[in-house]
Amino acid sequence: MFAKKYLLFAVFLVAGIAVTALLRVPLATYLNRNYFIPGKPQPGFVTLFTNSMLNIAIWTIVLIAGKLMIDRFRVQQYVDDIARQKERAELDFLNAQFNPHFLFNSINSIYAHIDKQNATARNMLLTFSEMLRYQLYECNSSNIAIEREMNYIKNYVELQTARKDDTVAVSINIDESVKGFTIAPLLFIAFIENSFKYVGAAEENEKRVTISFKKRNGMLTFHCCNTKEKNFVNNIEHKGIGMSNAKRRLALLYPKKHSLLVADTNESYEVNLNIQLT
Repeated sequence: MFAKKYLLFAVFLVAGIAVTALLRVPLATYLNRNYFIPGKPQPGFVTLFTNSMLNIAIWTIVLIAGKLMIDRFRVQQYVDDIARQKERAELDFLNAQFNPHFLFNSINSIYAHIDKQNATARNMLLTFSEMLRYQLYECNSSNIAIEREMNYIKNYVELQTARKDDTVAVSINIDESVKGFTIAPLLFIAFIENSFKYVGAAEENEKRVTISFKKRNGMLTFHCCNTKEKNFVNNIEHKGIGMSNAKRRLALLYPKKHSLLVADTNESYEVNLNIQLT
């Protein structure tokens, strides 16, 4: 296959040089007769054609060789960059394998020093440990059981609910249909984090976070809504790195298989996400 391509390239190259040399002959004849050697014997067609072929071939070879050298240099730079990135990724991976051991040991130490009568704090730490283990060890695959993802989200909501005490009304509804399939991990958490982060702080206003999941006809539907303080204008916060990453991941993982609608008003922030599973 490659030999055939190279042969075709060589044929077209020689043909191009020949045609160019043929077109150069009348020009060379005119220049010789009127400027270079007027009144003297003129070179014949064969001589002019041969000289033209030779000159054009030399310049073509020089240009192609220069282009190949530049391309080789650029490819080598690209390969070197990839090698450096690979080495950096390997180091990051090794560091990631080391740090969790220290982290989990620290969590266990903290857990042991919490008074046994403080059941809330101990349960929160255990929940956090389970969430962390899920992120570090289970989310490395491209897809994960939806039950595990829902358990992670429930743990996160439980932590946030405990942290907010009774100041925020939290509702999470996971329909019975949301089971028995896989999905890319950590697709929804950025939107849920956003809801708890910007639910509002004014005591006189209602503060509410509503989350729901359901599956119908091969479509997973996610709804998340949080109240906001009226006239809250710092909407830039809603477009932070986490949200941008979530939207980018959806575009890459589910191209043309998802729809994301965001409604940002003075009083609420609402996300509706549909993912086609089949």
